Parts: sequence; C-alpha cells; structure tokens
Amino acid sequence: MPDALVKLRSMSAEDDREDQEGIRARSEQAIGDLAQALFDSQMLENALAAAFGAREKALEAQHAAMSALNLPSAGDLERLERRLRLFSQRLEEVEEQIDQISRDVAELRRRQPKSGKAKPRP
Repeated sequence: MPDALVKLRSMSAEDDREDQEGIRARSEQAIGDLAQALFDSQMLENALAAAFGAREKALEAQHAAMSALNLPSAGDLERLERRLRLFSQRLEEVEEQIDQISRDVAELRRRQPKSGKAKPRP
C-alpha cells in the first residue's frame, strides 16, 4: 500500500503543475488579447488625445494665472539659477585676479629699494 500512496501523491503533484502551467498559459493569452484590444481601440486613442490636450490647456492656464499674479514659473527660476551660477563663477574669477594683482603689488614693493623718506602720494 505505501508504494501506491507515493505514486498517487506523485501523480497529484504532476497534475497540479500541469494545471498551474495551463492556467499561466491561459492568463498570458488573456492579457495579450486585452493588450492588443486596447492597442487597437480607437476610443482609447481618442481618450488619450483628449487627456493630453486637456493637460496642455491646464498648463497654459496655469502659466497665464502665474503671469497675471506676477509669479515666476519653474522655467523662470531655472534661468535665474543658471544666471546666478554664471555670475558666481565670474565673481570667483575676478576675486582670483584681484588676489593675483595683490600678490604682484606686494612683490613689487619688496623689490623696490628702501629709502629713508616716504615718497609723497599724488
């Protein structure tokens, strides 16, 4: 009897696997058919086009409202940020040039012969 029970359980496990594979195959087929139906659907295409059109109109209305309230847009802020970065870089370059000039003047002063009298300033 134990051999028959093991064989019965083995057959039951195989049947379960076959059932699961069959269900999986039918599910994949159903999902594929649904995706194809959606892809071919003119109604879905029209709905998407309407949604994108509404989005564009909403963005235009938002921009108009922000302009009317004299508020900057995200694009305005990004442009300002880029300009500030560029200004900061230029300012750093000027600072470096001033530091170099300061070092050059100090070097020239060290090279000048020292005299007992201070020269009058113009």
